[in-house]
Amino acid sequence: INKNLHWSAIAALGVSLLLVVVRLAMRDTVKHAFSGVFGVAFGVVFAMMTGNAKDFYLPGMLYTLGLAIAYIVTTLAGVPLIGLILGPVFKENLSWRTRNPGRKKAYAKASWAWGLILLAKCAILFPLYWWANTAQLGWVLITLKIPPFLLAVWLTWVFLAKAPAPIDVFAEMEAEEQAEKERKAALGNESGDEATAGRHRRDA
Repeated sequence: INKNLHWSAIAALGVSLLLVVVRLAMRDTVKHAFSGVFGVAFGVVFAMMTGNAKDFYLPGMLYTLGLAIAYIVTTLAGVPLIGLILGPVFKENLSWRTRNPGRKKAYAKASWAWGLILLAKCAILFPLYWWANTAQLGWVLITLKIPPFLLAVWLTWVFLAKAPAPIDVFAEMEAEEQAEKERKAALGNESGDEATAGRHRRDA
């Protein structure tokens, strides 16, 4: 990591823009392509404002801490964050909260795992922010980028694999709509039969 903050900032932004070009060339979405640039740009601006190269990493560290707290607080409140994230993915929305207690318990365990893993990561990074140099902090951040994430994903898979199957609320709504259509069709047929019978009686 270059100690010249100005050139380091330019290099970081240049690499990020290069990755954007690569992602767009691979037909990735614009949103995904530019998602990393905003984080890098925010860190660069923060470091330039304070004049401290280590502050480039501070916004990401604060985000990690905030996310860890969010996982823990939402779990204590009975609405674990991982359930709010994955509920729509599994087409169950929030049905796990009231109709699937086993799944709610699994989401709570997974959210605890994410929260504690991220807190452990912060417990390593923040002391280094104060006491280590910029290069050491950068290398530790790189080292702690993927392994904690993979551990949290694996634990989430373990907990959910043992949980009851999700309740597909979309399929339920479609079934209810179909049943309502059939009921209305049946009522329409009955009304038609009654009208036909009435005409026959009048003709007789």
